[in-house]
Amino acid sequence: MRATDYLKEQCQSDWTAATTHAFTDALADGSLDLEKMVGYLQQDYLFIEDFVRLLASAIAHAPTLPDAIPAAQFMGVISGPENTYFLRSFEALDAQSDALATEETVAFQTLMRKAARSGRYEVMLSVLVVAEWVYLEWARPFEDRADALPFYFGEWITLHCGAGFEGVVAYLRGQLDQVWDGLDAAAKSDVVEMFTAAVACERAFFDAAWAGFEVAT
Repeated sequence: MRATDYLKEQCQSDWTAATTHAFTDALADGSLDLEKMVGYLQQDYLFIEDFVRLLASAIAHAPTLPDAIPAAQFMGVISGPENTYFLRSFEALDAQSDALATEETVAFQTLMRKAARSGRYEVMLSVLVVAEWVYLEWARPFEDRADALPFYFGEWITLHCGAGFEGVVAYLRGQLDQVWDGLDAAAKSDVVEMFTAAVACERAFFDAAWAGFEVAT
């Protein structure tokens, strides 16, 4: 069994809840309340800075240049098309980008910062893999619906599926699979802890988004 499949099995209940969520189902069929979408986007936008710093830390700790290059290329997507998507969506939905972080947002920010400061490539990967693989899992079944939806729904799907994004997830999983066998028992335990915590954060964030974040005005 691949290491990343093993890690997913350790938190299967939260994984399934996060990747087959009522929030993303409603987003994908276009029925999601726009106020809920705005609140979700305002909170999700708060992750970009910490995610970029975590990704940059992983690039710096990659064992070789070939190991680092795909992550560096993905950095351009996050700081380019994805960042632009948020700004265009806020404009279209007549919403501001600034918001106070909720408890669920702070929990995931804290986890990303902990991973970035760890100095350990495997710990950084454990959070990065979850952040991207969860989104691929929920978005991929809805890829064929994206073009029929308003862009603030449809592009959020297309940013997280398709050959390019699947390649990103395959790369991140491959990196974690690659380093796993060289870890001692304590290091593997740390990876399991961070991976499962990240999945729990994803589930909690979607749960809170479905309940409805308070929209900053």
